[in-house]
Amino acid sequence: MTHFLMIPQILEQQRDFFSKGTTKNITFRKKALIRLRKAIIQQEDRICDALYKDFKKPKFEALATETQFVLAELNHMIKKIDLWTRPEKVGASWSNFPSNDYIYCQPYGTVLIIAPWNYPFQLCLAPLIGALVAGNTAVVKPSELTPNTANIIAEIISEVFDPEYVTVVQGGVEVSQALLKERWDYIFFTGSTRVGKIVYQSAAEHLTPVTLELGGKNPCIIDETANLKLTAKRICWGKFINAGQTCLAPDYLLVHHSVKNALVKELINVIEDSFGKDIQKSDSFARIAFERHFNGLIAMLEGEELLYGGNHNKEEHYLQPTLVDEPSLDSPVMEDEIFGPILPILSYDQGEDIDKVLKNYAKPLALYVFSSRRKFQKKLISKYDFGGGAINDTVVQIVNKELPFGGVGGSGIGAYHGKHSFELFSHRKGIVKRATWLDIPLRYAPYKLPVKWVKQFKRLL
Repeated sequence: MTHFLMIPQILEQQRDFFSKGTTKNITFRKKALIRLRKAIIQQEDRICDALYKDFKKPKFEALATETQFVLAELNHMIKKIDLWTRPEKVGASWSNFPSNDYIYCQPYGTVLIIAPWNYPFQLCLAPLIGALVAGNTAVVKPSELTPNTANIIAEIISEVFDPEYVTVVQGGVEVSQALLKERWDYIFFTGSTRVGKIVYQSAAEHLTPVTLELGGKNPCIIDETANLKLTAKRICWGKFINAGQTCLAPDYLLVHHSVKNALVKELINVIEDSFGKDIQKSDSFARIAFERHFNGLIAMLEGEELLYGGNHNKEEHYLQPTLVDEPSLDSPVMEDEIFGPILPILSYDQGEDIDKVLKNYAKPLALYVFSSRRKFQKKLISKYDFGGGAINDTVVQIVNKELPFGGVGGSGIGAYHGKHSFELFSHRKGIVKRATWLDIPLRYAPYKLPVKWVKQFKRLL
């Protein structure tokens, strides 16, 4: 636990360290990333154990979605840092002839990273890696709701980095509030839209640039031409991995009425094939991370018609994968992002019915379409605004490091992963390098060029 009085001191130390220019050295950055990679590899089993203690995250999921994801990001950054940090030559303007023009990437300075509880390792380390590859210092605030993971993150970072370069600050809401009172050079926040607004307001006090990785009600639309067996497998995987506590998970289904019953049957088959009849005993299904969130999920089910599931155990924070039949759009389960193993299923007849549902919600983080019709796929992807998505699958867009990951509107600001992370945490500085062997005098006073000629300058700009 960090005392509030230490936060300004930590920030001042990092500012002093950044001002020395050490982090602008590419070799320094690369060595730091290599040390971090080595530490994660050495501590991987302990990280997985911590995730299990926090909310019974299966080891397969802990490896695939947390540690290995981060290690893949590190490998990519270490491999590409020399290329990305070179000045980028761009085309010069004729009005500046003769010149060579470049874009230089410059780190912002001291970055604050506030991480969430649902993927507490990945969503803490992945933005940190981006901040470091760009040459920043960083203060990391892991979630207090997953204390075991937060502790091992703090242990790893304290072993790998000097605190004036990277440090962890632990604590609850009060610590987050104290951090947000300070002036940072960049803030990266992952969490709810409600808290994201608070972060944005705090950043605005100092005109601090931000990235907000939020969420939303991600629609998953299935038409009558979809391969229902495969569709059910891919929906269940994306929805119930991490017990549904995934910002990219399908939040609700919109399925053509003619195939709804058949899809529901396939979904139930997949759930039971994946986790067994007694899902509570499955070692492949996680738990809800904390009691307040568990209670909120159970409250969503009150008065709803269930097609499957609903069983729960408060002591374990266990909630069975649950299918909800045709909830009203003003019901609690359809009001906000669910963030749990509850899947509402609505049906539609015409495209207008899809419009009537989607217009009720802010721009989501993701949208998914299952269809064999290219025209239908293209129409939905083009028509609606959302952060990113997939056709005939769910969640997989996050895997490709070439794709930006981020929201739009209510689902977030900014995007990262791979080179997008480097660019996100860098100020792109434009530089014109003029030659001195020629200097055309037309721009200098006293102005003698006829006005009608000046109006042709647009051709040179």
